[in-house]
Amino acid sequence: MTIACFTSFTWGYLARARVLSRTLRAAHPDWHQVALIVDTPAAGMEAALAGFDEVVFAAELGVPDFPAFLFRHTLVEACTALKPRMLARLLETGAEAVVYLDPDIAVFHPLAAVLRALESASIVLTPHQHAPNDEPQAIHDAERTAQLYGVFNLGFAAIRNDGTGRGFARWWQSRCETDCRDAPEEGLFTDQRYCDLVPALFPRVAVLRDPGCNVASWNLSRRLPVVTAEGALDVDGSPLAFYHFTKIGDVGDTMTRRYARNELPLELAHWWQRQVAAAAVPSISDRPWAWRYFADGTPIPPGLRRAWRTERDLRARFADPFATGPDSFLAWIVHERPHLLTAAET
Repeated sequence: MTIACFTSFTWGYLARARVLSRTLRAAHPDWHQVALIVDTPAAGMEAALAGFDEVVFAAELGVPDFPAFLFRHTLVEACTALKPRMLARLLETGAEAVVYLDPDIAVFHPLAAVLRALESASIVLTPHQHAPNDEPQAIHDAERTAQLYGVFNLGFAAIRNDGTGRGFARWWQSRCETDCRDAPEEGLFTDQRYCDLVPALFPRVAVLRDPGCNVASWNLSRRLPVVTAEGALDVDGSPLAFYHFTKIGDVGDTMTRRYARNELPLELAHWWQRQVAAAAVPSISDRPWAWRYFADGTPIPPGLRRAWRTERDLRARFADPFATGPDSFLAWIVHERPHLLTAAET
């Protein structure tokens, strides 16, 4: 089976993506690796992205009203909103299947369980939790959180290039490009909550419960990574295929310390942090997100993005919300709603 595998990131996540690319190449040297860069080109990027077979910039995806699309999304929202469009594009190129992996994932073993699932499934997803929890704290942290943020973790998805897979890509794209928001209180969490519906809406959906796939701080209460006598990484009898290092250095550390039943998860986190530090390219990795600012360098606070997203008359009046100067959106904000400029930047 010919596989295209892509990840979506800004330059701030370059080092993570390079670690993903290197570890994936070791496990699957024949997979076609694609980097979707939700940012603008940078000097020296060719060498920094040499591990990828193909590089696609967000501006190349043909999103209608691209400036308006970008302005209504935060960095994370933009990276996730474009995943389905990239998926659809790769399916059109003829790969038999497309795999998505978040840039903060590292691969430790061939993804055999994923390939087996794709033999009969059109859509393969991994749940945040694959077994019930018993303790009240774990129920709150794991199960209640999954109810807020989604049953499935969309840091991974595998889609077969058939009618169902292509139909899913179109459906997911239409939902994400119109309403990809980080708003759990409204039943939305970027691209993720939509996929709660997938087993109901589409046939041939595999819920991959293999304990070695998508191991992360949020499921350590029910997964036990160990080193076998032969020196292999194992999780409850399955090879550790890929580990998702979400929020390591932040809340992920708290969850890891709370639920790890041995030292291995912390050792893996420290290993990954060292790999990321070594993979950094400061001249690129330290660049701020290109669309974090107006054209004159003024930071864009979250309130401005919300106003742009929710008020249709503003979108109709200003063709390019990033523009500055007389008759620009920024000039209108300064005059009409200056309080929005004092909110924290996002």
